[in-house]
Amino acid sequence: METWAVVLAGGEGVRLRPLVRRAFGEERPKQFCRLLGPRSLLRQTLDRVRLQVPPERTVVVGVERHARYLAAELDPRPGPALIQQPESRGTAAAVLLAAQWIAARDPRATVAFFPADHFIREEAAFMEHVADAARFTGREPGWMVLLGVPPSEPEPEYGWIDLGERIAWTGRAPIFRVRRFLEKPSRERARALFGQGCLWNTLVFVAQVDTLLATGRACVPSLAGLLGVLSAFWDSPREQWALRQAYALAPTRNFSREVLQAGAQPVAVLKMPDLAWCDLGSPARVLKTLAASGIDVPWLATATA
Repeated sequence: METWAVVLAGGEGVRLRPLVRRAFGEERPKQFCRLLGPRSLLRQTLDRVRLQVPPERTVVVGVERHARYLAAELDPRPGPALIQQPESRGTAAAVLLAAQWIAARDPRATVAFFPADHFIREEAAFMEHVADAARFTGREPGWMVLLGVPPSEPEPEYGWIDLGERIAWTGRAPIFRVRRFLEKPSRERARALFGQGCLWNTLVFVAQVDTLLATGRACVPSLAGLLGVLSAFWDSPREQWALRQAYALAPTRNFSREVLQAGAQPVAVLKMPDLAWCDLGSPARVLKTLAASGIDVPWLATATA
């Protein structure tokens, strides 16, 4: 039972467009920008993933309109596989599409999913926690495991996780049952969650591929059914044609809200201690991360002038 990694790189980064335009002179999506140094956010994510998962078991999910950016970022073979969605149909489509692709090659795979636009300071420690979550799902295959981080402030723009009972100890960190998810609470509510010991939801998660696909069929059956047909076309000359046909009919669905939070499968959260993490979803967060980390980037003077 081997672990695969999926990097979700199909976002548009709309809220960061003004900063990207000032910094780089164009509106390219943030995951393809060198916001935190000499590597793009996507390249940083791939390098981080490589600490535990080799490139030959790594998949990048993008969209066709970003093809030129993806080509510039991905290593030539042997390197990560690339699945190009014809267009975005939400995070559920990206997750389930990658799961279908991996299941066709390794039906017993464990799969870890990573957004392509996060900052993580302690990368080796973070990936050790991912490996621990993978080992847990190998022992308890019915669970999906999120990675959560203790908050440094009552941030209302993040998703939060309320902890249930502790169900495991990895040797490094506890794993709890998720009691409930709280998405982008009010500022007052965020302060209360901060005081109650709730966690930020990193949206990094690990699951067995068959559990993931079964959960997709239960929670988003129309989408899962359309994507399931693609198994007959993988690695054939008609693969991209079949993708376009499926995506023309596919509904847009949110994985976190409509799958993880639907309750079809038990969801746990691994509490990562003392780890600096940030979702780089706004200009303020990018600038705050640069200041806190002491990172000097050449675009900063131009973008903030």
